[in-house]
Amino acid sequence: MDKLDKIIFYSIEKAIKTYRQFAQKNIKNAGFNITIDQWLVLKTIQDNANMSQQQLALKVFKDFASITRIIELLVKNGYLIRDFHKEDRRRFELTLSQEGRNVIKLLEPIINNNRTAALTGLSQHDIELLNSILSKIISNVGQ
Repeated sequence: MDKLDKIIFYSIEKAIKTYRQFAQKNIKNAGFNITIDQWLVLKTIQDNANMSQQQLALKVFKDFASITRIIELLVKNGYLIRDFHKEDRRRFELTLSQEGRNVIKLLEPIINNNRTAALTGLSQHDIELLNSILSKIISNVGQ
């Protein structure tokens, strides 16, 4: 069997973990007390109003228990408002608070700088090729 560092999926996972640690450190150093996952949930809610918690969990690649914990923390920290859904009392309606909208706006330059730093030295063609390859892998094994 190949050594781990020769396996493409190991390299993909390492790249993702390294980027997340880098990005989280920069967010923390900028004085924000929010995780990458929490930001991702806020941004997803901002971009997809009226999304159910199950849809949200799928969109951000989290299991239902994890998304519930993240939502609890976001509500507790004042970034998110959770009310019963108007038409279906078994569901919650999630909306960004003003503080949630503010933190997304304030984090935007940091997120953009993180992405720029991570992609330094890659051409637009490289990025498009990488996206194409990753999409093909997802298609090969996705459901």
